[in-house]
Amino acid sequence: LGASDIHIEPEQDRVRLRYRLDGVLQNIMFFNFGKYKLLNSRIKLMSGLKLTQTQQAQDGRFSIFISGEEVNIRTSTVPGAYGEGIVMRLLDPRTIKAKLEDLGIEPRLFSILEKEIEKPHGLILITGPTGSGKTTTLYAFLKRIYSPELKIITIEDPIEYHMQGITQTQVEHEKGYDFLAGLRAALRQDPDIIMLGEIRDAETGKTAVESALTGHMVFSTLHTNNAQGVIPRLIDLGVNAKILVSALSISMAQRLARKLCDVCKTERAVTKEEEEQIKKILQRAQEDGKDLSSYGVNLTENMKVFIPPTPNDCEKCHGLGYKGRIGIFEAILTDEEIEKIIPNNPSEREIKKIARKQGILDMKEDGIIKALRGTTSLEEVKAVVDFDEE
Repeated sequence: LGASDIHIEPEQDRVRLRYRLDGVLQNIMFFNFGKYKLLNSRIKLMSGLKLTQTQQAQDGRFSIFISGEEVNIRTSTVPGAYGEGIVMRLLDPRTIKAKLEDLGIEPRLFSILEKEIEKPHGLILITGPTGSGKTTTLYAFLKRIYSPELKIITIEDPIEYHMQGITQTQVEHEKGYDFLAGLRAALRQDPDIIMLGEIRDAETGKTAVESALTGHMVFSTLHTNNAQGVIPRLIDLGVNAKILVSALSISMAQRLARKLCDVCKTERAVTKEEEEQIKKILQRAQEDGKDLSSYGVNLTENMKVFIPPTPNDCEKCHGLGYKGRIGIFEAILTDEEIEKIIPNNPSEREIKKIARKQGILDMKEDGIIKALRGTTSLEEVKAVVDFDEE
């Protein structure tokens, strides 16, 4: 089914099995405690966990082969009122093999990214919550620019997909090999490109920026709510604003929305309230010089969106109405106008005001256009993007 996580949850008189499919937990079945005890022992044994330890949380891992691909599974157990809860995270390389052109990036941003990732040095940061597809985008960057003539090193936690011709290293906190230690080690390896899993602290942030200034291309991720939050966050971490001007190439934010099943999706008219909201957002985009006609959007026509049918017995999506996920993106290019304000420690609002004129869709605009096209539903977009954010 393509689950990212498997949840085994003991309840008072039964055990629940749930899969996380395209980011949403779905009930699969219930079974008895006799089967649970056998399953619990087997999973703990395969994961290298202590069978007799049931009153403390444990973490482990194991690997299996599915259709010839090695799938790493991270196991987590926690003690509960009726038995140990078990969650298995499936790190399936097939889910992150997407090419850059398959992620759902709109044409203008795609052409900008193509140019930026092929530059010899700079810092490209992707931001978004856990599970928003940042790692998949980083891998897509590496696939796009890979060449035998380049030395590419990654520092990951964990390695989710093994790539030929690239030196991949994995963080091991218990041995003192964290992102900072990994980055410093990578810089001694004569790299052209470094992919750093995440910037979590001041020292790692400063080192990443300095690396970009000394002839390396650095790709990494950061935790902020949007693209305009990247610069203030780096400055808050203690990165020198004047240095940041020369290092930061582009700040990108993303979310994941479930894709509507193309077999069973059905049309519906938008409500009056939805139409007003959509027009307000897209008219603002037009005022900023964004050409909506290039996305097939006409604000004078009757608007329609798409939804899953109810009830649904579609075989392709197993009755869920959704199959796979698509990215919703926004980005801010560090152009001359942005460079001018960075030394003044600008607010997110100031950055956003200037960035609107770059012609790149923000996440609200990108999400709405994908909903109007029928790629996803308006409900999905609203679930991951704040429509009230200025």
